[in-house]
Amino acid sequence: MDRTEIASHRGGAFLWPENSLLAFRKALTWPAEQIEFDVHASAEGEPVVIHDATLDRTTDGSGPVVAMPWGELQRLRVKGTGGECVPHLSEVAALIGPSAQRLRLEVKADPEKRPYPGLVARCGRLLDSLGLKPRTIMMSFERPSVAEAAALGGFEQIVWLVDGPALRAATPGDLVRECQGLGATEVGVHVKGATEALRDALRAQGLRLSVWGANHADTIHRALMLGVDVLATDDPPLAIELRRDAKPLR
Repeated sequence: MDRTEIASHRGGAFLWPENSLLAFRKALTWPAEQIEFDVHASAEGEPVVIHDATLDRTTDGSGPVVAMPWGELQRLRVKGTGGECVPHLSEVAALIGPSAQRLRLEVKADPEKRPYPGLVARCGRLLDSLGLKPRTIMMSFERPSVAEAAALGGFEQIVWLVDGPALRAATPGDLVRECQGLGATEVGVHVKGATEALRDALRAQGLRLSVWGANHADTIHRALMLGVDVLATDDPPLAIELRRDAKPLR
């Protein structure tokens, strides 16, 4: 890859209501390469596009996403959108599908941090039916979900997201070996935890490094100088502007 790709994180959460169709429509007007979003499961396992395991922060509903059937969830409104409904994965896929951008999908866990049974496979089947599976980067912090996505196959990339404690407890070599063991092709970390040593250890084995949390000029610049493969940002216009003049050390 010649340059760091930009992913509009939650559609561009600094600028538009996160994980909303409004945000995704706005993000599609900018020349980023990917749109990042999150998926939880409804009571019957439908893939619901929302970041939190609960509804309270971003919608006019309350309680766990998984406690409510899709028929009720789709009547909820996303705050700040002027009345738009909580999106289903099929709606987001249909919106992004005709564009040149790719889907960067994070499969989340339930309120007890447990993977949702069958959610990875359900997402895979839906995306496959729309011809979008090869344009989807599948991600999760949950190791079982990463391994399940890798076993399904057909996705553009499989990303193991590593939180701060796990990152601090492991060497770059440890992370490479676990990434390979899970069948992932990319490790994602917070931008402040990304290092040249981790980048180089991954690249030596044909693996990729991505970051999230690159939301201001300093962290965007850091990610660009490291030459990470993908940076997910809440401010895609700023990242696009800074990338124009960046000369990464890669």
